[in-house]
Amino acid sequence: MADSQSNAPSRADAGLPTSGVIHVRTRLAADFTVISNALAQRPGSAVTVGVALYVLSLPDGSPVTITALCRHFTEGEILISRALRELEADGYLERRRERTPTGQIRTRTYFYDVPGGTPGSAEPPKPRRPRKSPTHESVPAQPPAHTPAPPEAEPSSPLPAADPRAVAVLATLRRIDPRLVLSEQDAARLAPGVTRWLAAGLPPTHITDLLTAGLPDRLLTRPAGILAYRLKETPLQAPARVTAPPAARAVVPMWNCDGCDRGFRAPEPGHCRDCRPEGALRAAG
Repeated sequence: MADSQSNAPSRADAGLPTSGVIHVRTRLAADFTVISNALAQRPGSAVTVGVALYVLSLPDGSPVTITALCRHFTEGEILISRALRELEADGYLERRRERTPTGQIRTRTYFYDVPGGTPGSAEPPKPRRPRKSPTHESVPAQPPAHTPAPPEAEPSSPLPAADPRAVAVLATLRRIDPRLVLSEQDAARLAPGVTRWLAAGLPPTHITDLLTAGLPDRLLTRPAGILAYRLKETPLQAPARVTAPPAARAVVPMWNCDGCDRGFRAPEPGHCRDCRPEGALRAAG
C-alpha cells in the first residue's frame, strides 16, 4: 500500500508552539509607542484599549475631545465617551480644571502610562524632530509566495441634486446652534425632508425653529442624525386661505331734531338740515 502524501509545507522548527499565535518580531527604531501589558491586555471593551493606544501615540497638546476622537474612529460618541469614562475610572485618564494667568478656566487632560502617577513627576516634553521614514531591522522570515496588489479606490459617487432652498435652510442652522455643522453629503441627504416641509407651506424661519428647539446640552450622536429624526415626520398641508367677509357698513344713528323734533340721521345730535343755520349748511356742503 502506497504511503499517504500531504501537500502541506513541512515546517517543524524547534521551539515553536504547535497552536496559537506565533509572533514575527520587528525591531522598530522610530515611530512606535510603548504601552504596558496591563493596558494592552485589559479585559473588557476593545474600543477602550484602542482609544488608550491612540491617545498614547499622540504628541503632547493634541486634542483628545470626544469630537476629535470621533473624527478618527468609526465608533460614535456613545462608545467613545464610555471608553474615556472607563479609562478615567481605571486611573489612566484624568481631567483637571485649571485657571490660566489671565483668569480663564480650561480643562487639561492627563494620560498616564501607569495609573497612580503625578503630572509633576513626568519629564518635560522634548522637542519633536521631523518625522523620518522608520528604520526596520527585521528578523529573517520566509517571504510570502504572492503579495496581492492593493485594491484600487472606487470613485466617489456624485452627490444627488438637492433643492437649493432646502440647502439654504440647512446652512442657516449653524447660525442658531454652532453645533449643527453639516457636510455636503449630510445636506444632500437631509434636503428632501426640508423640501417636503417647504411644500407643506411651512416658512423657512418656522422650519429652523422646529429643528433647533429643545436640543440637549450634550449631543450624543451626530447632528445629521438628530435632524434626520426630526425631519422624518411629514407635516400636514396648510389649509387653504378663507377670505374674510367684508366688514359691515357702519349705521349712522337716528336723532330727533332739537328745533322741529323731526327724526334725522347724523353722527351727533343737533338740528336737522332744514333747521340748521345757513352758515352751518355751507360748511357742511
